[in-house]
Amino acid sequence: MLAAADKELIGKTLNGNGIEFEVSEKFYKGEEITAKELGKMLHEFGNINLVGKKVIAVALDEKLAGESQILEIDGVKHLQIITL
Repeated sequence: MLAAADKELIGKTLNGNGIEFEVSEKFYKGEEITAKELGKMLHEFGNINLVGKKVIAVALDEKLAGESQILEIDGVKHLQIITL
């Protein structure tokens, strides 16, 4: 599983549409990487969890998802990609 979030969102709790979503440091905080590195890594995992417009933009650029698959919680984009 690959989990990535925009740096400024880590540690925040999002609330919206009856959903409370924690962008927890334990789950999302790791090594800081470039968009190019993330783009490569996205192709190596079958289970991907992304939070934030920057990391999701990379997935869209890599053609791994479309806008219609993106959920928005408290004004923040969230995307899960499962490849079987």
